[in-house]
Amino acid sequence: MLTSIALLLHALAATIWVGGMFFAYVVLRPVGHEMEPPARQDLWRGVFRRFFLWVWKAVAVLVVTGYLLVFWTFQGFGHAGIHIHIMHLLAWIMIALFAYLFFAPYRRFKATLEAGDRPAAGAQLNRIRRIVLANLSLGLLLVAIAVSGRYWAPVPG
Repeated sequence: MLTSIALLLHALAATIWVGGMFFAYVVLRPVGHEMEPPARQDLWRGVFRRFFLWVWKAVAVLVVTGYLLVFWTFQGFGHAGIHIHIMHLLAWIMIALFAYLFFAPYRRFKATLEAGDRPAAGAQLNRIRRIVLANLSLGLLLVAIAVSGRYWAPVPG
């Protein structure tokens, strides 16, 4: 029962984070690009403020449930398939990229907007876009490994 609940929460948190990035990059970004830069920057300020709160929650749930699954279901990394190790590595890379995005370009984006420096805000928005693309790519790869890994990665034992 604990494994089922942890797996469900893990999948929901991943869906929120990766799905949110997909929506932002593939749907919202092209629409925003049709707007004038000040309106686009204001739109993204509101989107980031709301979405990043959800990402932090998703990260917390993913870390807790991920380790719970490893240690409860597999009794540790030594009994987990290589796909679990790959997912673990990719997840921490994604978390590190998001933390960098949040504490560096996003902070500078907000500060430059507050200072009225729209060109500098645009530059930060472009940095954020590249990081989101990298994280989205990793997230989609992670999803592919999560759903297929047990079929190609034998579990030790």
